[in-house]
Amino acid sequence: MSRTLSREALQAVRQVPLFAGLEDETLALLTGGAVERSYRRGALLFRKGEPADRFYVVLDGWVKLFRESPDGNECMVGLFTRGESFAEAAMFDRLGFPVNAAVAEEARLLVFTADHFLTTLERNHGLALNLLANLSGMLRYLVRQLDQLANQPTYQRLAAFIVALCPDGAEQATVYLPCDKLLIAGRLGMKPESFSRAMARLREVGVSCERNCVHVEDIAGLRRFANAAEEQPLSPRPCSARDATRTTVLRPCR
Repeated sequence: MSRTLSREALQAVRQVPLFAGLEDETLALLTGGAVERSYRRGALLFRKGEPADRFYVVLDGWVKLFRESPDGNECMVGLFTRGESFAEAAMFDRLGFPVNAAVAEEARLLVFTADHFLTTLERNHGLALNLLANLSGMLRYLVRQLDQLANQPTYQRLAAFIVALCPDGAEQATVYLPCDKLLIAGRLGMKPESFSRAMARLREVGVSCERNCVHVEDIAGLRRFANAAEEQPLSPRPCSARDATRTTVLRPCR
């Protein structure tokens, strides 16, 4: 049965590169079988090796992908927030999930089943070509991420990460981060102590941090500081808020 998504959910879906540029009718076909679900922090979404029969879009909150070492330690592979998707590549190759996924902070997710999604693609060849083009764009994005990890200092990576969480068009913003800063440090390829030093460095451009809330006084200035004006930032894509002009709170701070 086809389901109608909320306006908020559709806005988040439209931010996902996989769905970029799709017409309303096409998007409705793809999202018709999706289900919106809420998860508590720590909830396990899937384990490595399980059948990849679904993928996810994050509507709110944070999700981590990770591997487990033989001694039981976690090695984080990715960190995702609003407007990002994960596990779609595993769904396409049908080889099972290559990593584990768990909710890092309380989250609302949109779950797409493989059967409905792939059947829709089979019946719409033009749509399949569109999605292939978008997947190619995602690959280029990942290549830019690797380049930034190799060439940017830690404080620039963190600045770019925060900039991309700020709403489009806003001058100031207050954004919400996961409580566990180790997640962000792992996402940006830095040590925990490097994260603290990088956050301290951002104070000179009007960035302050209180627990898991980061206040940005001048988004444009932070963007220049990150040297991210022309490069895709190493971070989640920004939420859609083009009418925002002043301070925007993405989620209540804890």
